Amino acid sequence: MCSSPAPPPSRAATTPPTSRGCAAIDRRRVSDDLFSTPPDTEAERQRLVRVDGDKGLSLSEKLSAAFHRLTYKTLVHRIRLRGRFPLKLIAVPEDPFAGDPVIAERLRAGKMPHAGHNAAARTCDFNDPQAPPQWRDWAHGFSWLRDLASDTPREEGAKIAEPIVARWLAAHGEFDELAWRPDLIGTRILFWTAYAPYILSSSDHVYRSAVLNALARWARHLDRAVEKMPDGMRRLQAIAGLIVAGLLIPGGEGRQARGEALLDRSLDVMVLPDGGILTRAPIDQLRLLELLLFVQSSYRSRALKPPSALTHGIERLVPSLKAAIMGDGQLGSWHGGCTVGAARLDAAITASGVTLRALRQGVDSGYQRLSSGRTLIVADAGPPPVARVAERAHTGTLAFEFSDGANRVVVNCGGADTPLTGLTKPLPPALAAALRTTAAHSTLVLADSNSTRIRPDGALGKGVEEVIANRQESEDGVWLDMVHDGYGQRYGLLHRRRLFVSANGQDVRGEDLLETAPGRGGRRRAATRFDIRFHLGAGVEATPTADAQGALLKLPDGRIWAFKARGATLSVDDSVWIDAEGKPRPTHQLVLTGNGVAAGTNVNWSFKRAGK
Repeated sequence: MCSSPAPPPSRAATTPPTSRGCAAIDRRRVSDDLFSTPPDTEAERQRLVRVDGDKGLSLSEKLSAAFHRLTYKTLVHRIRLRGRFPLKLIAVPEDPFAGDPVIAERLRAGKMPHAGHNAAARTCDFNDPQAPPQWRDWAHGFSWLRDLASDTPREEGAKIAEPIVARWLAAHGEFDELAWRPDLIGTRILFWTAYAPYILSSSDHVYRSAVLNALARWARHLDRAVEKMPDGMRRLQAIAGLIVAGLLIPGGEGRQARGEALLDRSLDVMVLPDGGILTRAPIDQLRLLELLLFVQSSYRSRALKPPSALTHGIERLVPSLKAAIMGDGQLGSWHGGCTVGAARLDAAITASGVTLRALRQGVDSGYQRLSSGRTLIVADAGPPPVARVAERAHTGTLAFEFSDGANRVVVNCGGADTPLTGLTKPLPPALAAALRTTAAHSTLVLADSNSTRIRPDGALGKGVEEVIANRQESEDGVWLDMVHDGYGQRYGLLHRRRLFVSANGQDVRGEDLLETAPGRGGRRRAATRFDIRFHLGAGVEATPTADAQGALLKLPDGRIWAFKARGATLSVDDSVWIDAEGKPRPTHQLVLTGNGVAAGTNVNWSFKRAGK
């Protein structure tokens, strides 16, 4: 039998306070209206509701942003950028993270390699239209200084970095829409100040004055530009630069205070009460943590106490970030991000000094973590993120990833937001688009359609509006009961998924059901087919059983898991997984297919470990 055991009387989670500010979701205590079989005793359910009317940036907001970019090209704005330039920086902060020695070697060889583009350092065009956008951002942001310094003595490194800085100033000393994009200015301020010994070692006073004057002019530009930016990761990068400029450029106390106030408000919007992030992308959580730690280093360089918004932000981010880390120590693939290597994660978590355990239930961010023995499952029990801050969001509601120790057993295919270090090229647009679909996730797909529509402009449209999750734990194991309404309007059906992980971690069971959706008006089409996909981790070998009702899965370390299913036809198909280097790797997937879909459709499946 593959059916899941009946849930015990509820010992469900408590309900913390409702999210503050502009949250991606709204939690409410609800009844059992969307569950066909309520537990024996009343339980508190987690209900996450998509923001009403979320359609991304409005036309007026886009027009306003375009208008401000035009004003930055005027003589009036150039006059605003004038002022006294600093003779020196007050302090030089220490970058809390190490760079890549391989990139350092290539920089010493006169190359600037990133995102598959390998430009000549002394002649490159920073705005080269033939270069990928990721390379242009990397080059303008000067984060490559971290790599150069990782394995290059200061004197040698300065001979490489200073000519590049001089060329950049000659080409982009005045406003340029890309080079002066506020988030890139913020990034550039962080890296120019942290690696000042590599770009301010010259005895040429004209050059040194140009560098210091550029820092001061960027700070004045951010004074006006940051407050006009929409919420999101780019705004936080710009705010970080504003604060660091206030800390390290003489006379910046007022700028520092404004930046701290902006940081407080932005973190209140972007970081949910449980420490999750508004984009629902764990890779963005990692980037924000790294950014805050970098800013914190600037306070330490001045022997100043960081503001509470910064320290509390770090403390809140870490447990939620840990919740998305799988058994191999790498990040799960959610909402645009591919997996991230363990070394980078360990460096950020260690630098934070936060020792709290991984969050088991993302009551605001929507992720659920089920762990027993060597077995770990992370499930997406939340609606899609806010479109205005999540350009790469995926449509994998109720998908899960599953690991056995360091082995990835079930995965999502990954995302196009990859590290792209060195010569790793960006993913082809068609593949990047396919990775956002429901079919690229380990969940149910109805009528070969996405649970949330992807609009032609790339933003998410109608679909999943709310997700309800009920988690219960007992001596037998952990139960998770989830349901979403993404197919309700189109097909009149809800997708409900129940997961169970035994106490010893050797028995994982699931049930996917299609249930009648509450009446919401509109014409509904008949769905004729469903597919339940389980994308397998790299190196997992799948051999179908003789009865065509299951498969034996051999993991890279030789462990065996037996998969069985009832209520659908099983096939083993090809798949793909984006690894930590951003490279596609061929894999396989188990697909359970059924026809003649109707309310009451029920598919049971299980993974059982063979041996210990």
